[in-house]
Amino acid sequence: MLPLAGMTVVSLEHAVALPFATRHLAEYGARVIKIERPGAGDFARAYDDVVRGRMSAHFSWLNRSKESFAVDIKVPSGRAAVEKLVAGADVVAQNLSPGAAARLGLDAAGLLERYPRLVAVDLSGYGPSGPYADRRAYDMLIQAESGLVSVTGTPEHMAKAGFAAADVAAGTYAAQAVLVALLRRERTGAGAALSLTMLDAITEWNGYAVQFAEHTGRAPARAGVGHPSIAPYEAFTTGDGDSVLIGVQNDREWARLAAGLLRRPELGEDPEFATNRERVRNRARTDALVAGVVGALPTAEVTARLDAAGIAYGRVNEMADVLTHPQLAARDRWVEIDSPAGPVRQLRPVVEFPDAPPRLEPVPGLGEHTEKILTELGYDGAELSGLRADGAI
Repeated sequence: MLPLAGMTVVSLEHAVALPFATRHLAEYGARVIKIERPGAGDFARAYDDVVRGRMSAHFSWLNRSKESFAVDIKVPSGRAAVEKLVAGADVVAQNLSPGAAARLGLDAAGLLERYPRLVAVDLSGYGPSGPYADRRAYDMLIQAESGLVSVTGTPEHMAKAGFAAADVAAGTYAAQAVLVALLRRERTGAGAALSLTMLDAITEWNGYAVQFAEHTGRAPARAGVGHPSIAPYEAFTTGDGDSVLIGVQNDREWARLAAGLLRRPELGEDPEFATNRERVRNRARTDALVAGVVGALPTAEVTARLDAAGIAYGRVNEMADVLTHPQLAARDRWVEIDSPAGPVRQLRPVVEFPDAPPRLEPVPGLGEHTEKILTELGYDGAELSGLRADGAI
């Protein structure tokens, strides 16, 4: 049995951060009911239509194994239906715009007052207090505010991360917080009102750069795919034109690289290269030594020498290469999921229980489960008609 079997999660969610969290809860057995706006739904549904021309890549990625409940929570009868649903839930989470949940009585603190065993989660950009409390927040903006953009990219050009780093960081912590709160409730009987922010999450993930600035008075230099404090740690072009990223983490590895790849064992003891501090100080010369050897060899010879020397490296793959990555294929990391656009190939959950396969169910259509959920809540045909007349569903 999956660990969250029998748990019900009600999520007033959109975009990336909270849907990322609740998808994981669903895969571990929770029933996740996604509340969406009738007619439009989660606005991430319309980011693009690259999935078979009918669904956005973000929505496909983030919403498998959930149920879609399309109801207008601003209409009193719709709000009452949501309250019935919340009353039977174990977890309620929301990432609505600043202040919206509190106005509706669906903020974590208000929910916990009514339901003391509930685990209630508010996920926002900046939190409920402070000078930024009322600001809307999206991933790229939080990456900028947190300093991540300033340390990402090349020396000439800053860049944001190539994925929704702030959203994924916040969603990861939200899922973790729910699991910890449920464990505490199991032990004490007490629910919890939890508040998480994207800014807090990605600033924590950016901790190395924060500590570097704290203790040096300057930010780590932008280094592209390199590392500002380690050398060699860079992508090098082979004689075949492939890019191979080579990372040396300590002086013992440098000695092995010098002997095994460069065929110059004396560099392992050369005072200008023997320690990481000296290699960083002499970064241009260090990288030139490696680049000269790698550029003269075919890729197969480069990787063979690195393997023999026990040096960490990675091919710089395009996304098309990831789709056919031999390691992912060998470990059966792909699964086919049904969706309103048809079958889609996705990655399996990162962590699985050997004796309990994860829930891997379809991506829901907008409002696909609305009537089913309302019927479970006790609504009869006349009441459903009333909700439609109100515009609640």
